Amino acid sequence: MGGMDKINARELRKNLTEAERTLWRHLRLRQFGGYKFPRQQPIGNYIVDFVCLEKCLIIELDGGQHSEQIAYDSERTAWLEEQGFSILRFWNNQVLKEIEAVKQVIMEALGCKSHTPHLDPPPQGGRR
Repeated sequence: MGGMDKINARELRKNLTEAERTLWRHLRLRQFGGYKFPRQQPIGNYIVDFVCLEKCLIIELDGGQHSEQIAYDSERTAWLEEQGFSILRFWNNQVLKEIEAVKQVIMEALGCKSHTPHLDPPPQGGRR
């Protein structure tokens, strides 16, 4: 991985979309079966939104896409799957409006039987 990938990933982590921030609040602090989900993680020549390396599970969030983006995504998806990753894709509005359903799909993909998250986790770097 080149230095530019690290810089791009760092910039992306600073500039999360509203949907990415929403999902991150639920993925951080190992709330899903204790699994870690780094965000904006470089894998090969690509940067994925969220990944659980232990389970080889990638979570991607999508907004509206142009045809060029769809072609790029299918090539990217094929390469990531060849590397052994499974990919869950959600539309941004699913995350923003149906977060409980999104969380259930993630739990099932992880093979977790029940979802026992932290109850109302504190904001990063702070307490109530």
